[in-house]
Amino acid sequence: MTHSTIRAAAQPGMGKAMFVLFAALVFAVCSLWSMGAMAQDASERAQAQVQKQQTQPLNNSPVWEGVASGESFTTVTKGRETGVLINKSGETWRQMRNDWISYYGGWAVALVFLVIMGAHLVKGPVKLPEPRTGKLIERFTSAERVAHWTMAFSFVALALTGLLLMFGKHVLAPWMGLTLNSWLASISIVIHNFVGPLFAVSIIVFFIMYVKDNLPEKNDIEWLKKGGGLFGHAPAGRFNMGEKIWFWGGVTVLGIVVSATGLILDFPNFDQDRLLMQQSHVIHASAALLFIIMSMGHIYIGSIGMEGALEAMRDGYVDETWAKAHHDAWYDDIKAGKVSPVRSKEGATAMGSQVMAQ
Repeated sequence: MTHSTIRAAAQPGMGKAMFVLFAALVFAVCSLWSMGAMAQDASERAQAQVQKQQTQPLNNSPVWEGVASGESFTTVTKGRETGVLINKSGETWRQMRNDWISYYGGWAVALVFLVIMGAHLVKGPVKLPEPRTGKLIERFTSAERVAHWTMAFSFVALALTGLLLMFGKHVLAPWMGLTLNSWLASISIVIHNFVGPLFAVSIIVFFIMYVKDNLPEKNDIEWLKKGGGLFGHAPAGRFNMGEKIWFWGGVTVLGIVVSATGLILDFPNFDQDRLLMQQSHVIHASAALLFIIMSMGHIYIGSIGMEGALEAMRDGYVDETWAKAHHDAWYDDIKAGKVSPVRSKEGATAMGSQVMAQ
């Protein structure tokens, strides 16, 4: 092989090597130049900060880094948070409220509402399997109904005003305007703050009056197995397992949570710090949305979802056909004489001859 042939064969490889070497050299030169420029810029910034510290001692990077650190410094005014100028937890709370609680909570409320309405349109309300006999059973006394409706109306007021405060600017403001929405929000927060303590007291009264008949029974497991009646007849005492879940999980647990956190937010004059208020609001809003979601099923069944259910809480009485169909164990106890069909003197007077004979 001649020298010319070897040089010809080596030229492509040498060309590539020379290109790589040239590119590396250019990269190195650019890097050194940029590093020098960055160093010079950093030096200039440092000098500027030194000069600024002399002319504006309280308006320079070290000062603002300390301010934004969240640490507590010495101040003339004394208090829980007076030493902290910028509290970063406020932004964390705002993002959690807007990006998580209101977003996912709002969709959850809307989805459950649509599911309930869809089921109502497709299947309709639960009808009585047999004609009414005209014989009545006293299901709720006047005192029990007053306790229920006091809690119910205060809950609805809190739910509506709370939803307006959380979603008003997203749902109402676009079509009614910011001015009217702000008026509604101002009115809502006043109603919310004043009705809240009433709701807390009503929960205590309601719990005392209803806890006895909401204790666990042997029929509760069978009721769950039957899916509350979706997979066959579900036996139940005076209150079925669904009502007991609502009583313990909704009214009792969630009711206590929203009441306790609500009182913390309602009365901030007991030396609560900012962090406690933010944590209370996150818990309050999350529990309230779950409370509202659970209540939608209860309100639907107790109003238009089941024939005769609203009459029970409105008037206090149910037909024996209703009791036999939905609370057969309770009905059997009445037939056997273990439980009286009349629960108050007022009921005995009002029902008269319509009372169901034992």
